[in-house]
Amino acid sequence: MGKAITIENYNSNWPKLFKEEKVKLKEILAGMCLAIEHIGSTSVEGLGAKPIIDIAIGVNDLEGVSEFIEPLKRIGYEFVYHKEFPERRFFRKGYWRAGTHHLHFYRFKGEHWNNQILFRDYLKNHPDALKEYHQLKVDLAKKFSVDRSSYTENKAAFIQNVLQRAKTEEEQCSK
Repeated sequence: MGKAITIENYNSNWPKLFKEEKVKLKEILAGMCLAIEHIGSTSVEGLGAKPIIDIAIGVNDLEGVSEFIEPLKRIGYEFVYHKEFPERRFFRKGYWRAGTHHLHFYRFKGEHWNNQILFRDYLKNHPDALKEYHQLKVDLAKKFSVDRSSYTENKAAFIQNVLQRAKTEEEQCSK
């Protein structure tokens, strides 16, 4: 049986944990990445989250990420292959189902990179959407207590809806 999904109240220490990790990552990746961003729920002030620091790393070429496996291993990251996500390379720090940090390598400024940033920024700028997402996460954590796949799948429609609203808003602002 897996570890229960727990949504913690926002912790003002999360941005600090990201900044500390970013320093380590910059040293290891030494100019081989284009950007390092705090993403996911821990990056949005006021949003409850599973206490995992999600970090997006933008690169020109995902194939080159294999060069980072050994250096990242030295600071506690494990490469986790996900064939269902060919647009991303994923590393976890911490134990299976109990990680403390997740690294998501994306093609910089590609669709998946942009969606991560757009979703985060939309929640930061739309308190009603933030509250709605928080409540959805709490409800789903109760409903799917140890079923992470169902928890994640059942957030997808909300996330897609927010992304559509964000893109529409972005297009209107650029006119």
